[in-house]
Amino acid sequence: MPTLTELQTRREALFAARASGVARVSYEGKTVEYRSLAEIDRAIEALEREIAAAEGRRVIRHLRVTTDKGL
Repeated sequence: MPTLTELQTRREALFAARASGVARVSYEGKTVEYRSLAEIDRAIEALEREIAAAEGRRVIRHLRVTTDKGL
């Protein structure tokens, strides 16, 4: 299992690649080539879940709001 620092390094590399529009990411001597920005986004989300688990917290992605007019 990768360390928290390794996961954060991978995430930062993906953020940089997404911002520059480049589909190839290199970190720690490894290179990964992605086919689309959507694939990079999915990889970032997966890393964020792993980082949250390593830190002992949960990532909340949905917020449910309900309202009532009071009638």
